[in-house]
Amino acid sequence: MSELGRFLIIIGLVLAAVGVALMLAPKIPWLGRLPGDFTFRRGNFTFYFPLGTSILVSVVLTLLFYLFRK
Repeated sequence: MSELGRFLIIIGLVLAAVGVALMLAPKIPWLGRLPGDFTFRRGNFTFYFPLGTSILVSVVLTLLFYLFRK
């Protein structure tokens, strides 16, 4: 039963961290406008593919998980 409690606490902390990140995201003006973020516009159609931002977020999360695992 203690494993379930630990799992629920971890899930809660992750959800809280995601919530804080979503609240702070509009205050970081360069996030979403990195080199490698592609935007295609044709008429009334817009396609946005944030490749550079995805790579940056992946590297940061990988480093954080690596540090917490040690």
